[in-house]
Amino acid sequence: MNRPPPADTKLLLCVWHSFTLWRPPADVAVHIRRRWPEMNVVHLPTYDHLERELPDTGIFVGFSLRPNQFSLARKLKWIHATAAGVGQLMFPALRNSGVVLTNARGIHSIPMAEHILGMLIALARHFPAALRYQLKRHWAQQEIWDLPLRPRELHSQILLLVGFGAIGRELARRVRPLGMKIWTVTRTGQPDPSLADRAFPASHLDEALPQADFVVLAAPETPETHHLLDARRLALLKPTAFLINVARGTLIDEPALVAALQRRSFAGAALDVAENEPLPPDSPLWSLDNVFITPHISAVSEYLWDRQTDLLLENLDRWFSGRELLNQVDLTRGY
Repeated sequence: MNRPPPADTKLLLCVWHSFTLWRPPADVAVHIRRRWPEMNVVHLPTYDHLERELPDTGIFVGFSLRPNQFSLARKLKWIHATAAGVGQLMFPALRNSGVVLTNARGIHSIPMAEHILGMLIALARHFPAALRYQLKRHWAQQEIWDLPLRPRELHSQILLLVGFGAIGRELARRVRPLGMKIWTVTRTGQPDPSLADRAFPASHLDEALPQADFVVLAAPETPETHHLLDARRLALLKPTAFLINVARGTLIDEPALVAALQRRSFAGAALDVAENEPLPPDSPLWSLDNVFITPHISAVSEYLWDRQTDLLLENLDRWFSGRELLNQVDLTRGY
């Protein structure tokens, strides 16, 4: 692919989100201009003038483009998504266009691994129950010990990671010193003996689920992973198992999840994502005492845009020097 030099390139940075952290600060564009002063760098803080800026844009940095917007970008050669998930960009026109797509894979792995570790400890030690009793000003030592599932150690427990990319690997490095047994499920099932004790291909997920004490969903959102855990697979979880989802809400059939939790067919769930976000106030998930909800904050970090900027600058260096880009998305797989 022909890559014009910086002087002949327009880079358009445009992300707007109701959550302010997802909006790039002005410093991102400043760093790019400082490195390539001859490049035309446009930073739009909202989508108001996006269509006007797209026709002569060569590089787009943002979260998404709709198909009708993409059709306006006739000079576009590369899209860098500021999120790891790129399902919103997997429309046929882009997939068939020859435009290069990269993502922010790895940017969120440290805070997400720490968030999941917190969830593991909170579930094992019944922190949500302790907080509920704290709000009642009740010293509930006996009540927590008398719960149907008593506080437990993480040591020797089987942690099943469904998806073993940057997040799963970062988590494995943190939990291995705790003595947990780390199992993984990936597309190919290729083992990594330095981080995992056992590996399963995706086709053997049903074999792994009934044996796990904690199941963590950290797989990408693709047609193959939509409702990966449906009613049948949720029923495979053993009564003492906990389920953690930090990937996308669509990986679980949410009505089936609610029904399984209401029946207490497995121990409980910690959810950082939902099928519809924000989670509606009338969702029954809010009122279940075996559910621990965080509002999609597992990737939140004060270092987010430092890491985003470093990745973007590195890839721009690679782009203009004709080298392979980091985090290039396989458009046939969608991740």
